[in-house]
Amino acid sequence: MSRIAEKPIIIPKNILVKIEGKKIFFKKDNLEFFKVVHNSVIPILKKKNKIIFKTNGNYLKNKKYTGTTRSIIFNIIYGLKYGFSKKLLIVGIGYKAYVENNTLILNLGFSHVINYNIPLNINIECTNSNEIIIKGWDKQLVGCVAAKIRSFRVPENYKKGKGIRYINEKVRIKEHKKKLIK
Repeated sequence: MSRIAEKPIIIPKNILVKIEGKKIFFKKDNLEFFKVVHNSVIPILKKKNKIIFKTNGNYLKNKKYTGTTRSIIFNIIYGLKYGFSKKLLIVGIGYKAYVENNTLILNLGFSHVINYNIPLNINIECTNSNEIIIKGWDKQLVGCVAAKIRSFRVPENYKKGKGIRYINEKVRIKEHKKKLIK
């Protein structure tokens, strides 16, 4: 079996987990949803406050799916308990962002303003006009939203790194081409 799938997942007290066949139901406060697992990952057992994964057969493909499914379920439980966040930094003169009525409004030097509708289960904050903080319980959705916002103005290598970047991202500034004078 996959080595990561051998580790059981410990369920916190404030999160309810219910397993019915291929569906795993999660509940915390007023948030309820379910995740459907792959056909190869059977059975998933719940013993007291632990989730244990087993493979269906001894095939390599089944082991891979079991390990991946275990990681996804672990990230859901971790996200419900602590949450995930990503920070974006806006670099450039006149570039700014703010949130208004569940819409992120970006001024990025274009002739128009970019309006990005914030998806459900995602919280976006602008601490100042140059910093965006994206928070949520779904790791994949937080990453997708951060990548989508970054794609509106990717940092440029030749213009002092202008654009939207992750807070810990390093942009290498390149030197412009120079004319040869004869």
